[in-house]
Amino acid sequence: MTRKMPPALVAGLCLLLSAAPLPAINTDREDVRAFVAELRDRHGFDQATVEAALAGSETKQKILDAISRPAEKTKPWFEYRQIFITDERIAAGHEFIEEYRERLDRVAAATGVPAEMIAAIIGVETYYGRRTGSYRVLDSLSTLGFDYPPRAKFFRSELMEFFLLAREEGLGVGDVKGSYAGAMGPPQFIPSSYRAYAVDGDGDGQRDLLGNWDDVIASVANYFVAHRWAPGQPVAALASLDDPAAAPAKNKLKLNSTMGELRARGVSADPQVADDAKTMLMRFEAQDADEFWVGFQNFYVITRYNRSPMYALAVFQLSQALADKPSAAAETVVQETP
Repeated sequence: MTRKMPPALVAGLCLLLSAAPLPAINTDREDVRAFVAELRDRHGFDQATVEAALAGSETKQKILDAISRPAEKTKPWFEYRQIFITDERIAAGHEFIEEYRERLDRVAAATGVPAEMIAAIIGVETYYGRRTGSYRVLDSLSTLGFDYPPRAKFFRSELMEFFLLAREEGLGVGDVKGSYAGAMGPPQFIPSSYRAYAVDGDGDGQRDLLGNWDDVIASVANYFVAHRWAPGQPVAALASLDDPAAAPAKNKLKLNSTMGELRARGVSADPQVADDAKTMLMRFEAQDADEFWVGFQNFYVITRYNRSPMYALAVFQLSQALADKPSAAAETVVQETP
C-alpha cells in the first residue's frame, strides 16, 4: 500500500530542494582542465588556486536564461527606446553631469568625446552607476564559458582575461560583481575591454572601474578614442526616403555607402553632411511606421561598445537629451520621435 505524504511535508521538501545550492563547476571536466592548464603554463598561475576558485563558482540557470533573450534581440525599436529615453533617466543624467561636471569637461576637452556622450553610455549601461549587476563575475563567466555552447569559446576567453585582470589590479576573483555576461562597474566593461581600454584617470596608479569616477569617465572616453571617434563630427541623422524599399530589411553594422550615394538613391538627411561621408542606412521599427536613420563614423564607434544599432541609437538620443537644458529635455524626447 502506498502512503501519501502529508501536504506540509511535501511543501517542506519542495522548499529544501528549491533552496539547494546550484552545482559548482566540475574541475575534472576536460575543458575545465585545459583551461586551468593554460592559465598555469601560459600565464604562471598556481594550479591549485585556479581550481579552488572554479570549484567555488556556481553554474546559474538565470544567467543562461538571460543571455538567451537580450532586449536588443527580443524587442522592436519603439519598445527598446522606452527603456532608456525616459524623463526620469534624462533628469538623472542631468544630475550626474552636474555632479561630475569638472571631470567630464576635462576629459571631453582632452579626448573630443562630448560629456553628454560619456554620460549617456553610463546612463544606458547602469543608470549612472546605480545598477551595476548582482552576479559574481566568476559565476557569470564560468557558467557561460563552460555551459553555454553557442559562445563558450568567447566567454572562456573572457574568464581567462578576468583571472589576468584580477591579478593585475589586485581584485578578489570571487568578490567582483557585475552583469549576467560578466561586465563590470558603471561603464560595464568586460574583462578584455577593462584590460585593453581602462585608464588611470586620477593618477593614483590604479585603474578602478568599480568605484573610481575619474577612472570610469576617462576610460569610457578612451574606449571611444581607441575605436576612432571623430571629434565634432555627426553621429546619426533622421532620414526620409523617396522609396522606403531602398532601406535594408536588416540593419548591418558596416559603413558601406557614402552620403552622396544615398542622396542619389533618394535619401534625404542632414544637408550639412558632406557627400563623401561614410554612412550606413538603417531601418527601425516604430509604433506606427518605420523610422529611417543614417549612421556615420561616430555611430559605428558606439556600436563597438555594444554591437547593436538599437543600442547605439538609444545612446545617441539620450546624449542629445542630456545636451539640452533640463527644461527642454522632455520636449526634445517628444520631438525626436516621428
